[in-house]
Amino acid sequence: MNDFHYYEPAQGHGLPHDPFNAIVGPRPIGWISSSDAAGKVNLAPYSFFNAFNYIPPIVGFSSIGRKDSLNNIEQTGEFTWNLVTYPLAESMNQTCAMVAPEVDEFELGNLTKAPSRLIAPPRVAESPVSFECKVTQIIQLQRADKSLVPSWLVLGEVVAVHIAHRMLKEGIYDTATAQHVLRGGGPADYFAIQPESLFRMTRPT
Repeated sequence: MNDFHYYEPAQGHGLPHDPFNAIVGPRPIGWISSSDAAGKVNLAPYSFFNAFNYIPPIVGFSSIGRKDSLNNIEQTGEFTWNLVTYPLAESMNQTCAMVAPEVDEFELGNLTKAPSRLIAPPRVAESPVSFECKVTQIIQLQRADKSLVPSWLVLGEVVAVHIAHRMLKEGIYDTATAQHVLRGGGPADYFAIQPESLFRMTRPT
């Protein structure tokens, strides 16, 4: 037992930085564009993001606290997800600044708005992959004792997909050369997927 650091989260982890985010990682970044009922646009990255279903495709992110993205999505029921790649890492980082709702994060990141096809919120034009999403559920999280947590899981069905042609190799999406950026742990850790990190395993029959 002495070979393991043991802790119960309710009592604190006893370490310089909470290891939970580093252990459950690296994770895809939820770079979420939304707009309110008046059309004012917001762009923000979320470190708790993933895919949850295949057919239909459903993605989701968790808003830790009530933020502009959550408020906008509650009003309109729509959002876009935009892939963060290594060349876009610094722009993404700029969009996570804590700024007033009237500040345009696209301008902070020196990014271009691209129109979506089926929903109102724009895509990030510089991103090679974007999903247009319509909300399926917004769930406030709760503890094991059923008391509410000030965090909300936003789930959305992907109703349209945009993929840059350069990301398709003989019709197959090439994750390794896309250079996805993933959120790691610690106060500032990120990872980039590189071709040399790729390995393959086939499922047993």
